[in-house]
Amino acid sequence: MTIRNLEGFFSPTSIAVLGPSRHAGPVTDRLLECLQSFEPGHAVSLVGIEADVPLAGPRCTSLDDLPQLPDLAIYLGRAEALPKTIEKLGSGGTRAILIPSPGYETWPEDLMQACREAARKFNLRLIGPGTLGIAVPSSGLNALLSAETPSRGDIAFFSRSSAVLNATLSWAKTHNTGFSSVVSLGARIDVDLGDLIDYFAQDYRTRSIVLHLEGIAFPQKFISAARAAARSKPVIVIRSGKSLDTGGSGRTHAGRLATTDLVYETVFRRTGLLRVFDLDEMFEALETLSHIRVQRCDEIAVISNGRSLASLAVDRLQDLGAQFAKLGEETRKQLEPVSRTATENDTRAAAGSVILSESATPDQISSAITTVLKDPSVDGAVVLQAAGAFTPLKSIARAVIDASAADRKRTGRKKALVAALIGSDGTIRAELTAAKIPNYASPAEAARSLMHLAHDAQARAFLMAVPPSLPTSFSPDVARARAIVETALAQHRSWLDPEDVCEVLKAYQLPIMETRMAVTADQAAELSAGFFETFRHCVAKLVSPDLPFKSRIDGVRLGLDHPEAVRAAAQELIENTKRDYPGAAVAGISVQPMLEDRHGMELYLGLAETREFGPVLVFGHGGTSIEESRDIALELPPLDLKLAEAQIDRTRISTLLSGGPSRPALDKDALAQALVKLSQITIDIPEIQELDINPIVSLPSGLIGLDARMTLCHPEKRPGRTGASRLAIAPYPQEWEQTLTLKHNRKVFVRPVRPEDEDLFRTFFEAITPEDLRLRFFAPVRDFSHRFLSRLTQLDYARAIAFTAIDPDSGDLLGVVRLHADPDHQTGEYAVMVRSDLKGAGLGWALMKLIIGYAKVDGIQTIKGEVLKENTSMISMCQALGFTVGTSPDDPGIALVTLTVGDLPADV
Repeated sequence: MTIRNLEGFFSPTSIAVLGPSRHAGPVTDRLLECLQSFEPGHAVSLVGIEADVPLAGPRCTSLDDLPQLPDLAIYLGRAEALPKTIEKLGSGGTRAILIPSPGYETWPEDLMQACREAARKFNLRLIGPGTLGIAVPSSGLNALLSAETPSRGDIAFFSRSSAVLNATLSWAKTHNTGFSSVVSLGARIDVDLGDLIDYFAQDYRTRSIVLHLEGIAFPQKFISAARAAARSKPVIVIRSGKSLDTGGSGRTHAGRLATTDLVYETVFRRTGLLRVFDLDEMFEALETLSHIRVQRCDEIAVISNGRSLASLAVDRLQDLGAQFAKLGEETRKQLEPVSRTATENDTRAAAGSVILSESATPDQISSAITTVLKDPSVDGAVVLQAAGAFTPLKSIARAVIDASAADRKRTGRKKALVAALIGSDGTIRAELTAAKIPNYASPAEAARSLMHLAHDAQARAFLMAVPPSLPTSFSPDVARARAIVETALAQHRSWLDPEDVCEVLKAYQLPIMETRMAVTADQAAELSAGFFETFRHCVAKLVSPDLPFKSRIDGVRLGLDHPEAVRAAAQELIENTKRDYPGAAVAGISVQPMLEDRHGMELYLGLAETREFGPVLVFGHGGTSIEESRDIALELPPLDLKLAEAQIDRTRISTLLSGGPSRPALDKDALAQALVKLSQITIDIPEIQELDINPIVSLPSGLIGLDARMTLCHPEKRPGRTGASRLAIAPYPQEWEQTLTLKHNRKVFVRPVRPEDEDLFRTFFEAITPEDLRLRFFAPVRDFSHRFLSRLTQLDYARAIAFTAIDPDSGDLLGVVRLHADPDHQTGEYAVMVRSDLKGAGLGWALMKLIIGYAKVDGIQTIKGEVLKENTSMISMCQALGFTVGTSPDDPGIALVTLTVGDLPADV
């Protein structure tokens, strides 16, 4: 659904507990005991509940007896009575209903659907059944049937599992960790993870989000919410249930390789979430990211009072992919009086480590840490200290705390600091925690903790990285490919013939070895004759929709040097198949030239269909053993070149692409482009369900596919502008590219903003006068940094759009208009700007008309904007377009302009 009325759960002004309770035992008493801590002045009413617990609100037998219905109803009554109760509560203004249980509770699906339908009329929100409840410690709201009561803090925690929730709260109590909110989701009758992520991403009390999940009910919404939240707050996720996952389709290699958990791993990486794999690791990530979040943590230093102790941390950091800082000469000089730091030629020294003298005083330890953190090459440091005869751990802890405090006062980029004081007791660790220094009991734990910071920073940097542009020569023949697919579907085929597969790939400029399809052995020999004019050898392959994996049935013949050899091989393949697989249909024999290039490397490209997330792209080591080697990487479409290059780099075989002493470098750029082209196929032709290109041979001069297959489907049609798309991430909306005509018949090309537009925007802003920039951003803007520009150019098309107006002759950016929808997708906030020298040309008016039309198509009901009242030209244009003009409640100098798009005619 949306975030509408979720405040009914997390900031209610009144609560009612509805019975009689369907739960035997002390559930009701426990719940009412918890509710006594609710914020003073907010009454808790009891309806049909007999209890001796003192509560301020009224007690009655029926909802009709309440003077006013509550914001939040906690429903303990009979399950089958809930739909009628929802009708009564919803009509009276109740915004949310919690349906708690002491353990997981299962309701029939038809009953849950009846509850959803009853609630939908009032936008009334439901959590449960099977939920332990919710808690909002800042307001004293505790309706959570948990072993421990969460304390106040800044972490939002959601869990499907009661056991995981209780374990997390017990850990939090022993580590003095607090929460902004805790939610037990239960059966997810309505509110789901996407709703909660969206809500708490905007909650000022929440600094980080932690969630436990088994599956995702609404993938598109979850991904969109997670991508938005992860840019501003750490989002940590732990997934259980890997052992219960089911496999893929099994019809293609891609379907077999794209296992459920690998796909979830891909989703978490793409959205910027930090995945952890067990509770210990989750607690470590919580400990670290709840105290600090840094912009970069690539180069790491290790500070220790023992060489072996440092090596333990360095070894673990290396295993986790860390890089180590090379301290500057000035830093080394300052450390000389207190360190045993080895020279570069001393092999006893662990990489990136500073070994302090055993006799170093607490002040010297503190100064050394501060000195290391000041070094420009250092992004973060692990401090490892064991107690010595001269310096107790309590004094060392104070030194670390002093160094951390001094570093926080330093101007410049924030650095990461993690500590492990080996043998420290709870009191010492509590002092470090109170100083917001993540601290652990062992070098390995500290190393893993620091890498959580590194991976979190890397994920955010990756989300905002600017991708290279595709070659302008890439212009696929979509109509040609679509015609082939539609013809096959009209013939009720679920597989494309090899020749058709080749034609589709050629339409997308994916190089594939020319293939011809024969029905008989004689025809195979005849078709091969033309190949032998150019090539020495040919290959014959059996084609059967029932036997897609040819190498497993001995269905391939290589090295055929004459048409007669092709005839004999084809006849043998047909006869063997009919004998060994009598029920399998034989479509024929495919014939193609044989590639004979010793420098080539066999790789694999594939497209798998997954139940949860739709299409997934697979890349890896190709050949007949692909499913055995499983050297693969997955990615969600749509892809750009940056994502494609990263996908390639996640495989082991990628290290061979750069070449070596005995082999030439291969064309990695062509490989990345091939992945992007494959991604485009999933966008343009959703009827192509799965495909394999195996092998696709990488050569020094490009690529060539040797075998490929495609399965077809009729994709599900859904409402909305991307209704035919199966993608979990909204693709670039190419259908909105158009040419607009301005005054004096001037033409401008308008298209949606793309991530690679950053330089275009930088040049655009440099052509805007300082006064116009102030009117647009409400303050002087001088720094067009990557961070600033990436927020304008990297859009989630599921919830935001921006259109660039481009001069068709020069390619310059002339103006831009954008619209950001709220998570409910009901209201959008607009902004528009045109180049200062183009005022009066009609571009601003044309862009505003365009964004209004887009909002109408996209289902957004209301467009709003804030305009400085001194910007009279913008206010006049808004009035002419039908906006109402009011005053912002937050600033009398700002006008709030509003347009109800839902009331406009369809052809606006």
